[in-house]
Order: sequence, then structure tokens, then C-alpha cells
Amino acid sequence: MDLYTIRNDLNSGKTIYDLKLRVTYYARVSTEKDEQAHSLQNQIKYYSDFIKNNPNWVYTEGYIDEGISGCSVNKRESFLRMISDAKLRKFDFIVTKEISRFSRNTLDSIKYTQELLSYGVGVLFQSDNINTLMPDAELRLTIMSSIAQDEVRKISERVKFGFKRAVENGVVLGNSKIWGYTKENGKLIIDEKESEAVRKIFDMYATENIGIRGISSRLEEMGFTNSNGNPFSFSTIKNIITNPKYMGYYCGNKSHKYDYKLSDRKYLNQTEWVMYKDEENVPPIVSEEIWQKANYILKKRSEKQSSDDRTSYQNKYVYSGKIICSEHKVPYYRSLYRYSSGNKEVWQCKRYAEKGKEGCGSPSIYTTELNMIIKKAYDEIIINRSEIIHDMINMYSGIGLQSKIKEDIAKVQVEINQLLKMKDKLLELSINGRISDDEFEIRNNKFNNSIDSLNIRLKELKLEEIKNKEIGCSVETLRKLIAKELDFDEGFNNEIIESLLDRIEVYKTDNKNEIDLKIYFKVMEKPANYKVLRSRTDTSVCCNQYI
Repeated sequence: MDLYTIRNDLNSGKTIYDLKLRVTYYARVSTEKDEQAHSLQNQIKYYSDFIKNNPNWVYTEGYIDEGISGCSVNKRESFLRMISDAKLRKFDFIVTKEISRFSRNTLDSIKYTQELLSYGVGVLFQSDNINTLMPDAELRLTIMSSIAQDEVRKISERVKFGFKRAVENGVVLGNSKIWGYTKENGKLIIDEKESEAVRKIFDMYATENIGIRGISSRLEEMGFTNSNGNPFSFSTIKNIITNPKYMGYYCGNKSHKYDYKLSDRKYLNQTEWVMYKDEENVPPIVSEEIWQKANYILKKRSEKQSSDDRTSYQNKYVYSGKIICSEHKVPYYRSLYRYSSGNKEVWQCKRYAEKGKEGCGSPSIYTTELNMIIKKAYDEIIINRSEIIHDMINMYSGIGLQSKIKEDIAKVQVEINQLLKMKDKLLELSINGRISDDEFEIRNNKFNNSIDSLNIRLKELKLEEIKNKEIGCSVETLRKLIAKELDFDEGFNNEIIESLLDRIEVYKTDNKNEIDLKIYFKVMEKPANYKVLRSRTDTSVCCNQYI
């Protein structure tokens, strides 16, 4: 029976139950819990009997989705199969409980009912008393579907509110599996066996100067593997290093879902996280000092490479990670040039190593040339040793004494704790109905903004504390280097280069026989300009002094 004939019959006084139609049903529940499963069975029995008991209707097998939300149609296989079967005219009419069974999204509800009508198929939303075969159905459907959509929005907001309160109260949410911990009643408990691997990761990275891939190999040698029995991956180790929970800090509000209709989730910047010390709910596995040091090292290493190169380069060779292409801001890679007289170690831009001259036109530079530069720099340091040490000590003093920074850290932490207590009191006022929701939101946002600012300041102070310690170590290292009068002619080692060199930036010139270098030494406040001059028989280095 076509839609025109059906509507004429309905307008003549007949009801939908008087028409000879092939009728099916659609049933859905949003979870697989026992009570929901029971509800689904009730729906199936009810609509099967409802259709079969009407002598004018021909029963067609129903369509059922279980454990699927009504917010999005895309994941509902039976629903989509029903739409396809409607197009094939396998039935004339669909019976379902209410609009929310079909979709809680207004646009989806209207879209699919219109599509079904285009195939000559109507829908009866029984609880809402809407029959889409009737002329006024679309207006009523729009109103009722909007109400359903607003209800799911309110549910979503209530869930968000619950999560927000949980975050503010320090309840550990999210994935129950955090390496080194078990979770019970919203609190973390240290797993002694797994936590041993966590401590070794921080020790190797922060104190032994071992890279992340090297740590993975060492852990495997020690018998530590992940839960699948495989070596720890790069990302797992990095996530462990950067997770504040390991130093006893609660950390929440890392991501946000802005629209309940969309699946996209935005991961927030660290400055927007809710983070504070909470050893009761999040017991520390490592000290705050070693966590801060490990993350400072990670940050410094990351700054030397572009974001897509952070996993690719470790300190296997003496200049690894220290030579940077000025054009592309990516590291230089080591290679070997083979000559009849023997192999020569050379460094090339990563883009050149991958794509040749099309990738990068920055010049290659030999290890022997780099050695000449460091030797020359060392000689100049020896000549100016008194002045350099004096400048570094002044720089160390100018940054601030350790005791003063510790006082500032303690002061900021006290301010954060005070604000958190004020937030708790504000929440009590809201729960007891002593302030309006609008007032709660305004004052709560003000507290959150203040806490965010203080957390940023706290992080800056802790990084400054580590930096001061590092500068102090650099001064002492420089004293030792100068005192020992190291002999560079006997060969370089990682300790010497690490002590002196921060990074080298390589610049191409119009003359293919010249290379400009900007070198940043740890013991110098400003970079130095060097030029490598090549000829057929010799290579020389000249310095434009410090700029």
C-alpha cells in the first residue's frame, strides 16, 4: 500500500489498526545490565504480541539493538539494517516505544522518519502518540524529539558535574590500570613488584643519563616486562616519566568532551589540569625531586628536536642530538663516507638523510671538523677561565638562592591548599542550597583560575630549582675540566662534550666551501659564531667570537 492511499484512508476515518500492513518493531536498550536486558525482553514480547494480535497486520521480524546509546545512530547495526530493509520495501510500518528509542538527536529523528516516509514506511512512536503517516506528525515529532534531546543533554551535564566533583574531591578516575599501582575505592595503592620497575625507570633516566630506548633494553635484561610479557614500549616509559601521580600528585581534568553529540575529546594543556599533592589518595613511588629532574631532562632533550623526531635520536655517539639544522630545526644524523684512504664519520640533516638534496640543502659536517671547533673552544675557555667562572657564579647568584626558591615553593603550595579548602566549603554551601548554581559557578571558576595560575608558578619554581642545581654542577664541572687540563688529542668522550656543549646550529652559505656554525656552550651566556673553511688540501676553523 502506498503512502498516498494510506493517508487517504486515515483521513476518511479509518485508524492505522484498520489498514492491511506489514508491520515490524524496533527495540533498544542502552546497556547490557540485567535490568536493561529484562526491559528488552519485555519490549520484544510486548511488540510481538501487539502486532500479531491485530488481524489486519502481517507480522515481520523485529530489529533489536542492545547495549547501544541513543545519542548516535552510526553504531546501531540493527537500526541501520532496518533502514536498508525499508528501502527494499520489506515492511510498511514500524512500531517503537518512544522517540528516544529511535534517536535522542532531533536532526537524526527527523532525518530518518523522512527517509522512511520516502520509502513509503511510517513509524508509530507509541508512548509519544505520534504516527508519522499523519500530516501533523513532523511538527509534533520536532517538539517531542527536542525534549528528548534536551533530556540527554541534561544527563550529560549531570555526569560531567559528577566527574568534576570527583576531580575536586581527589577521587582517582579513568583507567584502573596505572603501572605500579592498583586502584581501590577511588584511591591508588602501590604494587610493590611493579613499582620497582617504575623506580628503576626514573633512576636510569634522571641519574644515569640513559635514554628511553636504552631503559627498555635494560629493564628487559633485569626481567621486567609489560603485562603482556613484552619489553616496555617507548610511549609507556615516557608516559610513566611524565605522569605526576608517581610523585604523589593527584592529576585530573586532562581531557574534555565539549558536546555530548560528538565523540571527539579534546586533550587539555597541562596548565589546565587539576593537580595538587595528595599522598593519601595517590601515594608517591619516587621523590618529587627525581620526578622533576627526569622531566626537566626530557624537556631539554625534546627542545633539541622537532616534535616528529623526539623518538628517534639518543646519545649513542658523541655529538648525537647536539647538531641541529637551522633551516628545518631537526637533528643531524651520523653517517660514514667511504674513501680509499678509509671511512670518515660525517653528520647530515635528517631531511637530507631521508630524501637527499631535495630534502635539505644544509651542508654536511665531518666529526674531525667538529673536534677542531671544540678543541679551539676549549683553548679559549682555558685562556678566559677566570672570567668565565666569575660570570657563571654571578649568573648562578643572580638567578636566586636555593633556600629562597624553596621558601617560594612552600608559600605557593600553602596558597593552593588554602584555595582547595575554600572550594570544599563552597561546594558544601552549594549542596546545602545556601548559594545559587550561578553564584557557585562564578566563585568556583574564580578559584579554579587562581589555582591554575599558582600551579603554573609552582612548576616554574621547581624547574628553576633544578636549573640552579644544574648550573651549580656546571660550575663545578668546569672547574674540574680546567684543573685537569684535559688532553683533547687523545680523543673525545661523552663526558667532555656533555660538560661543554649544549647544541650546534648549522647554517649554509653562498660559498659551498664555507659552513657557518652557531655554537651554544653550557658555560657561556651567549652563543659563539664559528666558520669552517674548506680547501682541497686542508680545513681550518675561525671564530667570530661571542656575540
